[in-house]
Amino acid sequence: MDVSQINNDEGMEGWLYLIRSNRFGLQYSRKRYFVLEDHFLRSFKSVPDSKNQDPVRSAIIDPCIRVMDNGRESIHRKVFFIFTLYNTSNHNDQLKLGASSPEEAAKWIHSIHEAALKGGPYQGDNANGYSNNTWESFRLSGSNRVNHSKSTDWTLCSAKHMDQVTSDVIAPSPWTIVGCQNGLRLFKEGKNRDSHGKWDDHPAIMAVGVVNGTSEAIFQTLMSLGPSRSEWDFCLYKGSVVEHLDGHTDIVHKQLYSDWLPWGMKRRDLLLRRYWRREDDGTYVILYHSVFHKKCQPQKGYVRACLKSGGYVVSPVNQGKRSVVKHMLAIDWKFWRSYLQPSSARSITIRMLGRVAALRELFRAKQGNYSASDFSSGELTRNIKLHQVEGSSVIDVRTSTENGKNKENISVEVDNSPSEHASLVGLNDAADEFFDVPEPSDSDDLENGWTSDFGPLMSSQDTHHQKLSTAAGFVKKLHDLAVHKRGYMDLQGMAREDSTSCCYGTTLLKDPTCTSACSWTSADPTTFLIRGKTYLHDSQKVKAKGTLMQMVAADWLKSDKREDDLGARPGGIVQKYAEKGGPEFFFIINIQVPGSTTHGLALYYMMTTPIKDSPVLESFINGDDAYRNSRFKLIPYIPKGSWIVKQSVGKKACLLGQALEINYFQGKNYLELGVDIGSSTVARGVVNLVLGYLNNLVIEMAFLVQANTDEELPESLLGTCRLNHLDAAKAVLVKP
Repeated sequence: MDVSQINNDEGMEGWLYLIRSNRFGLQYSRKRYFVLEDHFLRSFKSVPDSKNQDPVRSAIIDPCIRVMDNGRESIHRKVFFIFTLYNTSNHNDQLKLGASSPEEAAKWIHSIHEAALKGGPYQGDNANGYSNNTWESFRLSGSNRVNHSKSTDWTLCSAKHMDQVTSDVIAPSPWTIVGCQNGLRLFKEGKNRDSHGKWDDHPAIMAVGVVNGTSEAIFQTLMSLGPSRSEWDFCLYKGSVVEHLDGHTDIVHKQLYSDWLPWGMKRRDLLLRRYWRREDDGTYVILYHSVFHKKCQPQKGYVRACLKSGGYVVSPVNQGKRSVVKHMLAIDWKFWRSYLQPSSARSITIRMLGRVAALRELFRAKQGNYSASDFSSGELTRNIKLHQVEGSSVIDVRTSTENGKNKENISVEVDNSPSEHASLVGLNDAADEFFDVPEPSDSDDLENGWTSDFGPLMSSQDTHHQKLSTAAGFVKKLHDLAVHKRGYMDLQGMAREDSTSCCYGTTLLKDPTCTSACSWTSADPTTFLIRGKTYLHDSQKVKAKGTLMQMVAADWLKSDKREDDLGARPGGIVQKYAEKGGPEFFFIINIQVPGSTTHGLALYYMMTTPIKDSPVLESFINGDDAYRNSRFKLIPYIPKGSWIVKQSVGKKACLLGQALEINYFQGKNYLELGVDIGSSTVARGVVNLVLGYLNNLVIEMAFLVQANTDEELPESLLGTCRLNHLDAAKAVLVKP
């Protein structure tokens, strides 16, 4: 792995890879040493040995720059973690870079975000005076350089400076401890408080253990489907990638051994949609659920089990040297004999969760010093008798708990003269020859835990892709998936039946009791935590006491295209108030999910008091787009839904303007935020997963403007909402 040197507030530097395409459209990489200092990103062919050494290319990082996390991609059998820099005013002006590890890519993304938010070099100290000028490329001439002489342990450095990702929602834990086995605590997910400790037919069960390894090393081990997996996964016989959807999502097929299953039980296999992401604190989340795919029909000799939801959450502890691993499974094992189903299914699921103990022992044997080369041989054999089940005996773990006892909260939260180039495209090297010879890998990647799980199916990744994958292309791939479980649907594949004419602000039913399907109401603001008066000194958050605005309406729409500026539509709720000339001001949040059919959720908030009475809100309304992007925050919460959705969405506040593109529309009595979900690969993956379970979800959200100074504190919520069992079929069609 290439190690990046970090210099706290001065910047960041290290080896990255330029990802380019030759004349045939085949992708290749070029290794370059990048230095991010002040507002300049510079590239060198080698580590600079002088503070005044001229770079090969250089460019300005200003607020016009955005960074997209493209996930992992295989190029010439070497796996990179890709991120793309692009200009918001010109998406063709972009630079595609690759890192050797997800942690390294995440650190670069964060550093570039921070540099962009501080403003361009010509902006002085005016944080709000952002320029929309085109990026400029520069040739280095005697700037103050950072020192390259001392190497830094990148993993430890990142662990020291990361912020703890905690929940910003006050909610009870859905998990109840049921026992302990092989040093792992076992929990089951309670559907409701009336279950009285009874088990469901296919319960969600979670195992929690501590592993002596970094979260990144454990993530690499979990993602690999190659021979090295035989060192810890006693369940998996063979695994392969069926289709690579994007850098964060793929379809995988897993064939399981039968020797660890009860006697006489046929072999099982799983066809899964796998999604992963990395949190800001170094936590890795891997989520699975069963799907149907035309390229992988049911296998002869196997019974296809159905994984309703499952995955891993790997959180770093002890300054990143150890990790808490949480593994959850809810599986229908497809028993033919119904009388065996309840106890056997439960027992098999618990045995499968025992892989966390095997993973722990693997890293203990390595003494916590993980290296990808340690897993290159793949020659270790499985001790089959160790996991052999005698006869058809079943172990049923149950632990009674005292009524009213407070359960442990184990919920997974889880010379500056311009060059001939006028943009960051100039950071790409000059045009290469017609043919390109791939540079040698730094290590043997054939069995490093990364490339083996892509396999030959990844050859398509060497073909030319658009540098920014469109949401339409992603949705088209999902459209080909008919999902193999109840409760999942393909939103984009639904018929577009005619609907009633759209009257903006009235298409979604209001139900204060939140019992009607496809309805909305306001959520309890005390559920959400916001920055208190002393937050900048003690980092303490407090319960929100109320909202600045009242939610008055919501729209649930679908269309052939994006529907922007709903506040200006004639006949809508905003224009009706505008005609009356009252003091009402509307704040509209229009969340857009693009695809073959674009779905939009618009939330309308209104205030009748003067805006000047809320200085933070007034600054947001009158500020420019870059200022707004650095302040607008969302806190999500799924009070009712499956574990996989809860884990996908999380309960942590997010600055939407840093993660997604937001288009702002302003009128006399309103400000509208058009949130483009399609602008982020990670967001598309989460939202498309959520859409599949939409009918069974209750979604809560809170919106606010982040306070960054003592004068702005404490924070106040702009508004909240609670959406009950939205139905894609009931979205109102917007007619031209």
